[in-house]
Amino acid sequence: MGKIILVTGPARSGKSEWAENLALESGKKVVYIATANENPHDLEWQQRIEKHQQRRPETWITICVPRELTGSLKNQTADTCILIDSLGTWVANCLEQDDLIWEKTLGEFLADLPLVDGDLLFVAEETGWGVVPAYPTGRKFRDRLGGLVRQLGRISHTVYLVTGGYVLNLSILGVALPPVKS
Repeated sequence: MGKIILVTGPARSGKSEWAENLALESGKKVVYIATANENPHDLEWQQRIEKHQQRRPETWITICVPRELTGSLKNQTADTCILIDSLGTWVANCLEQDDLIWEKTLGEFLADLPLVDGDLLFVAEETGWGVVPAYPTGRKFRDRLGGLVRQLGRISHTVYLVTGGYVLNLSILGVALPPVKS
């Protein structure tokens, strides 16, 4: 089992850049798993994707995985650092799943993480720092992503919060909450 590292924070905080830096520092072969769906009709979205692509070294292997994230983590080797960017986009891509299917997807995902040989480096957005979303889909997204980040944080070796131009190692500074009771 490799290390599990979670990098979280608000939009435009530098989460991806910090995670990319950690991947470079690992000294391992890097597999970058992009969860975004490309959309040639959305020029601004394509520019965001291209900006991320331009920052990555050419030696990194990039795989686009909008939904089947669990399967993409299998068959990695111990000499690999797998950078997944981002969990928020993955959750958004799975919003059409009903609650039972989502719970199954999430359960399989979390259960398989300790079985991955390479290091896992996750980027996840923080939601819910503001008002409660006015629409059911927004609340579903916030609740699913928030629950995922909390559960992933509990099994991560290191959790970083990137905000306000700083990186905080929550694993050192914080105290883990007890597990959520079902």
